Amino acid sequence: SVSAVCVTGLITLPTGAYWNLFGQIVIIILIEIGGLGFMTFMTLAFIATGRRISIHDRLIIQAAINSDQISGVVSFVKKIIYFALSIEGIGALLLCLVFVPQFGFVRGVYFSIWHSVSMYCNAGFDLMASVGQSGFTHYVSNTYFTIVICLLIIIGGLGFSVYVDLLDYPKRRKLSLHSKVVLITTGLLLFSGTLFFFLFEFNNPHTMGNLSFVGKLDASFFQATTPRTAGANTIVQASMTNPSIFLTDLLMFVGASPGSTGGGLKTTTLFVILVTVYAVLKGRKDVNVMRRRITRETILRAMTIFAINVIVLILCYFGLMIFDSKINIDYLLFELLSAYNTVGLSCGITADLSVYGKCILIISMFVGRVGPLTIAYLLADTEKRRFDKIGHYKLPPGNILLG
Repeated sequence: SVSAVCVTGLITLPTGAYWNLFGQIVIIILIEIGGLGFMTFMTLAFIATGRRISIHDRLIIQAAINSDQISGVVSFVKKIIYFALSIEGIGALLLCLVFVPQFGFVRGVYFSIWHSVSMYCNAGFDLMASVGQSGFTHYVSNTYFTIVICLLIIIGGLGFSVYVDLLDYPKRRKLSLHSKVVLITTGLLLFSGTLFFFLFEFNNPHTMGNLSFVGKLDASFFQATTPRTAGANTIVQASMTNPSIFLTDLLMFVGASPGSTGGGLKTTTLFVILVTVYAVLKGRKDVNVMRRRITRETILRAMTIFAINVIVLILCYFGLMIFDSKINIDYLLFELLSAYNTVGLSCGITADLSVYGKCILIISMFVGRVGPLTIAYLLADTEKRRFDKIGHYKLPPGNILLG
């Protein structure tokens, strides 16, 4: 239940083989709610019942959907719902061309809808165990299937504000700085991830070694896409080389983009940290990018979110090593990063964890999904209260040696 509503995908029992139809429908509903956001559905309920949405409600919705302004949040939520349902519908139609010929019309359509929702919401759940398959490994060399699934994952992980920006581009003829950063960072991560997975797994007989050149490209692109909090797999994760496992760890830590169906540190946070480090090394007073200056508040929030993520992961990792000391520590780190960043990839140890280990993963999934948005909201509220209390004056500076 936690894994579904946090759109993670880690499981202790095979979803398709263990749960009946009712259970599978409950899971996919939880995935949809978790992916689009609780406040998105609450707003839809307000609209459907004709309830007036107060300023307080709008402020909560603004924080939940990561919007930079309160005006137009209701219409923005409507666009989110319309866009999400449209993409999921298109994805389902495209997947029908794969599943219907293989499993028949009824099961094929059901599989198409179910997996389209799961992949768009970056959940990583699949029903393939019900037909005797392990994840999407059967489709590792299917270029069409790879592209459809990866596009659903990528679109779901871009963020709702980027969708609206792209849809308005024909009218405005420009993109916001946020959208540019998200698209550039996402593209670089996908390209570099595909390249390195291709090199690391090229001769690995347990993953891509026996595939054709095109098949290796398909598998590499899928593996570069899925750690961005999706959790689906076409190759066995535990069979990858150590560099590939570590690269997957890094991609899982970064995750998707703000306001999306995915989790993780977020692409924009990584971008702000990197350009800040570059500016400091160049001796620049301001952090400038694409003819815009990154504000001090944005930099401090990025650093704080990064630090909190690292601290929480370290504490949870210690807990896993204490309670599950017999399991490979590399696999434990992989599992924790997958849970905290709501990815869902696994080296096959989820069911083998102790009760305490599973509890740690449950807590980390919840914190990873809810935490970043909550932290950002609390930071903004704390800063406002601090300013109201002390006014405009500043304390004298103090010097601390670093490095």
